[in-house]
Amino acid sequence: MLGLVENHSLPRTAAFFDLDKTVIAKSSTLTFSKSFYQGGLINRRAVLRTAYAQFVFLAGGADHDQMERMREYLSALCRGWNVQQVKEIVAETLHDLIDPIIYDEAASLIEEHHLAGRDVVIVSTSGTEVVEPIGELLGADRVVATRMVVGDDGCFTGDVEYYAYGPTKAEAIKELAASEGYDLSRCYAYSDSATDIPMLEAVGHPHAVNPDRALRREATTRAWPILDFHHPVRLKQRLSVPPRPALVAAAAIGAAAATAGLVWYANRRRSVVG
Repeated sequence: MLGLVENHSLPRTAAFFDLDKTVIAKSSTLTFSKSFYQGGLINRRAVLRTAYAQFVFLAGGADHDQMERMREYLSALCRGWNVQQVKEIVAETLHDLIDPIIYDEAASLIEEHHLAGRDVVIVSTSGTEVVEPIGELLGADRVVATRMVVGDDGCFTGDVEYYAYGPTKAEAIKELAASEGYDLSRCYAYSDSATDIPMLEAVGHPHAVNPDRALRREATTRAWPILDFHHPVRLKQRLSVPPRPALVAAAAIGAAAATAGLVWYANRRRSVVG
């Protein structure tokens, strides 16, 4: 458990989650390759190539050079894609593709952080068109993701406006801390990759989740907690939206009111019978 509800007289706190292999069991972007193929955005060869990239990603985690090659490939691949069509494909297939691969352990952590009064922020290298809907599905409060340049014709140009990767993730959460009033020394962060060490270093409570070898070594050296997530589960088998403190309070009030009503009714029946 993550402790008691935050003292709201103190500065606010947040939990920052990497997405791929931390919250979900696969690469969020590559998971949609078949849907993009069916929507006419990519050809069969590209589907096979993204399937191979997914295998490499799952087999041992992509290092910096592999991530750079993947970024270049995906940037070139999406050049000319209509942004609205991409959003529609993601919306139509989100529940079928992403819901089954969300780690139960991650969903529980998100719930616990919300119950403790912390914001939940997804920080992902994947594109915002993919990450924002996933963040909404998870009940996240904010999302930090890669942004591609969109031309006047509503299509991706293939250029990257903002790349949420490595040190830029750490910079993004520091900027969020400044704007939202987070006390980073009391914040939490979770990631599977050594490329996210700068993000993990930026908070007081870093955690390595399903870590690659380099991050496992670093986490062991620094005595960071190491978590192993293995159980994907559909969110609808749990709660449809992670409970927020206000909702929990409302439920508690409702339960108390219902109990009081039953007590009053039982007493009234006894008085009438008597």
